[in-house]
Amino acid sequence: MAQGRGSAAGRRNAAVLAMVLLCVLLHGELAESAVYTVGDRGGWGFNSGGWLRGKRFRAGDVLVFKYSPSAHNVVAVNAVGYKSCSAPRGAKVYKSGSDRVTLARGTNYFICSFPGHCQAGMKIAVTAA
Repeated sequence: MAQGRGSAAGRRNAAVLAMVLLCVLLHGELAESAVYTVGDRGGWGFNSGGWLRGKRFRAGDVLVFKYSPSAHNVVAVNAVGYKSCSAPRGAKVYKSGSDRVTLARGTNYFICSFPGHCQAGMKIAVTAA
């Protein structure tokens, strides 16, 4: 009978250890997320597309969009909205001037929806591994 209790306790200890390891692994992935300011010092603007060169993004990384909210905004769009420079119904619009957006795996598309801005190049497509 004592052996039965010992094996149950051993299974509980193994389960607790597995949960602790899972928490450590999840925390480790979060700790590796990077924060990028779009456009660096220049912020979110008409020439932000070149800012992407040489950077590698991962799901969970954070983009910070800094801009004057009276002059610009940030709209998360799909590929069609990116190509057509139009925000589909229900698109998330950011307008604080200091927006933080966490990247999802795959390509994340952003435009400025102020008239003519996207067409003038104020858009980026960020692919996160």
